[in-house]
Amino acid sequence: MLGLYVSIPFCKFKCTYCNFASGVFPQTELDRYLAALEGEIRQFSGQADTVYFGGGTPSLLTPAQWDRLAGVLRGQFQIAAGAEITLEAAPGGFDSERVQAWVRSGVTRVSLGVQSFVERELRAVGRPHTAEGVARDLELLRGEGITDIGVDLIAGLPFQTPESWDESLGWVEKLKPTHVSVYILEVDEDSNLGAESLAGGARYSAAHLPDEDTTADLYTRARERLAGLGFAQYEISNFAQRGWESRHNRKYWNCEPYLGFGVDAHSYDGAERRGNVDTIEEYMARLERGESPVATREPVDERRRTEERLFLGLRQTAGVTLSSADQTRFGGEITHLAAAGLVEFSEGRLRLTPRGLLLSNEVFEKFV
Repeated sequence: MLGLYVSIPFCKFKCTYCNFASGVFPQTELDRYLAALEGEIRQFSGQADTVYFGGGTPSLLTPAQWDRLAGVLRGQFQIAAGAEITLEAAPGGFDSERVQAWVRSGVTRVSLGVQSFVERELRAVGRPHTAEGVARDLELLRGEGITDIGVDLIAGLPFQTPESWDESLGWVEKLKPTHVSVYILEVDEDSNLGAESLAGGARYSAAHLPDEDTTADLYTRARERLAGLGFAQYEISNFAQRGWESRHNRKYWNCEPYLGFGVDAHSYDGAERRGNVDTIEEYMARLERGESPVATREPVDERRRTEERLFLGLRQTAGVTLSSADQTRFGGEITHLAAAGLVEFSEGRLRLTPRGLLLSNEVFEKFV
């Protein structure tokens, strides 16, 4: 069955590290965007067993907006019984009325963009929540019946140290979510913090970023600590208690079909990858003119399908099974990577080593 992704690229504030196609816009623009989004959804139909509302901050939607959007989606798609329906939420940005609307529409899973539990780090990147507020959020969600709760953390934030990282991991131990994502901070020109750091500036606390070695140590520290808490690492950045892995995200890594709706959303049907325009204004304007929001189309032939199966599959700690054809085509690359300590090959499966998890991009480029 399909996975569905719905993009809500609206936020109350723009975090300095964010490189997504999202931003702060007036409420009138949100209403206009939702009308365009609903129009795009109505062009499709099918069956789905996972739905993911991302962004941006989908938890910004009022109960009335949420009910309407969820109704349009269910009007077009048959959502399977037992489907995983995930919503990304900003800590401190929702109340019981919103959560009740989510539950009413079938949401089973909430992913909280915590990033850190340490106030100095949070304020440095423009996040207003507190650790105690996150604890209240989990209590509210659980009280309304949502028990599958994920927490996102970022290694490499300004002012982060091994001691402060341990503080954040300590809150994970205390709050007992079912899922934890640990991302290494991306330093690129698409975020204010990244652009400032690359330019050698000091704004956005760019002068206080930990170095690469420290950030790598933080990631390793998280792997070890989370393992001790019963979280199994099943993908480069993702850890879960047994049975609580993200079914939707696995569709991406296993090259299964999915449909994306909204700004910068992507779709894959096995033969073609499509990507929508990445600005809100152009997205809305295209839908209002009755035009397709699709900006890119890339056919996926057998050669590329093999490459994607390998480098996306390798993101998962279980690795990928190599056929004899795979071994013939990539034998030299695999030998080189194994000698560098980045991959291991046994019983027909190729996996990243702990070192390979940290240098995964160097591995993936060998298969493209």
